[in-house]
Amino acid sequence: MAAGETTDADGPTDGRDHAPERTGTATLAPGTDDTPGPLDRSERRQLALVRRFGTTGSLLLAFAALGAGAAPVDNPISGIRVLSLPARMPTVAMACAWLGMLMVVIGWLWLGRLALPGRSRLVSRTQLGRTIVMWGFPLAIAPPLFSRDMYAYLAQSAVAASGADPYEFGPSEALGVDNPLTANVPNIWRDTPAPYGPLFLMFGRAIAALVGDNIVFGVLMWRLVMLLSLALAVWAIPHLARRCGVHPVCALWLCAANPIVLFHVVSGMHNEALLMGMMLAGIELGLRLPHPVGLIVGAVIIVVAGAVKPPAFIALGFLGIYLARRRGARLTDLLRVAAALLVVFLAAMTIITMASGWGLGWLETFDVPNRIKTWLAPMTAIGMFGGGGVSMLLRLGNHTDAMLSITKIVGYGISALVCLRLLWTSFRGRMEPMTGLGITLGAVALLGPVLHPWYLLWALAPLAVSTNDSRFRLVTTAISASVALLVPPTGAGYVLRAYMIPFAVIAALLAFTAILLLTRGRVPRLLPTRDGSATAESR
Repeated sequence: MAAGETTDADGPTDGRDHAPERTGTATLAPGTDDTPGPLDRSERRQLALVRRFGTTGSLLLAFAALGAGAAPVDNPISGIRVLSLPARMPTVAMACAWLGMLMVVIGWLWLGRLALPGRSRLVSRTQLGRTIVMWGFPLAIAPPLFSRDMYAYLAQSAVAASGADPYEFGPSEALGVDNPLTANVPNIWRDTPAPYGPLFLMFGRAIAALVGDNIVFGVLMWRLVMLLSLALAVWAIPHLARRCGVHPVCALWLCAANPIVLFHVVSGMHNEALLMGMMLAGIELGLRLPHPVGLIVGAVIIVVAGAVKPPAFIALGFLGIYLARRRGARLTDLLRVAAALLVVFLAAMTIITMASGWGLGWLETFDVPNRIKTWLAPMTAIGMFGGGGVSMLLRLGNHTDAMLSITKIVGYGISALVCLRLLWTSFRGRMEPMTGLGITLGAVALLGPVLHPWYLLWALAPLAVSTNDSRFRLVTTAISASVALLVPPTGAGYVLRAYMIPFAVIAALLAFTAILLLTRGRVPRLLPTRDGSATAESR
């Protein structure tokens, strides 16, 4: 073995993952460059156990997906002797799913103790990358879990491929109620026009032309698209983290290894993968390439991301702040960059709109998801409580719809003010633009009329690469671990089977407790010890 090499859980490594990388604009801040060394022998043993623990949880989830996942109406595994076994034991499958979820979440928390900013020894990028692959691979080849949105993707894609306007007709009207793709779309979306951007539907149109009405093949193709997009985000995260003075390992752990990503991007296949991947890659390429090539390439990629999911458009403003500060941080620099970005935005969206063949119908459909009323969204909860609860209590009648319209406008207005304020603060150099982007996207998600757990990924990625603040990381870790356990594995309620849920959860908790007792003392500590240390490094 060559001098200077160490041996980790995966074999020899030369420690290059810890060396500083110059990006052309900045390097890691002091204390976050190559100071952290590789894990010692004890920590490598802990990493190996944590890795196997999380992989076991992921395998349990993959097995449970056969019986407790978001299976299609005509389940293709029905009648197959071994594969259909979990479907014939739904309570057992559900218990395995909850146990797997708990194991992945706690494994991620343990792994985080080895990727904590400020440690003298950190898990390497190679070790972390292999861990993410081990945990994600079973979910990538298993049936979908946690959501039925991928069936809506397939149906809306088929509408686009059929020649009908997906912004005018829902799956029921365009494909027919007897179509197998329509049958798998949740009832609330069957008569609803597409709520997705035009480029997303153009992707879907190409996939639909390839797979037809083959649901299994369609799910696999969409999953491939999401995984490639996630890989793009994994490429961009370390580079952006170094620009902001954050160690790449710390950023990758908080974002790419996050259970929300594993559950709702790898398994659930939400198009947040496309938003994250292209938005982050656009910012990195915009900063990496020389001006004006960087501005054009970065802006075009971000516009493409926004044509999939509109919140990505906000990243254009913060990319502009980076470029204006690089050119001298004068007001004239800001105005020139803003004008150039506006031209690129208008040109790119014009080309996308004309290429889609659906005109500007997509402008009216971004409000389609708001048809769902959820208490999880604070502004919607306020509107429902005030218009339906307080108003009825005061005998003023039911004014829920009117209140929801008001709270929606208020939420959008506050989000716009937050965005403008943070753009200016970032331009003046009082805040990292990536941090401002993350806070803005968080405000858009929280103050919007609809909030789903995976919407938190909008803010998570920019913030993970831009801050070492221990309070932020602690709060984000706690929220991620909690939110990852909010959505049931089927992605829907158990109508007429709700009695199975408490039995499955109790069984999962009992098994989880027993497993924790077996691993006690062999994994990184999550809580401080008597001497005040919170990591195995201090022992």
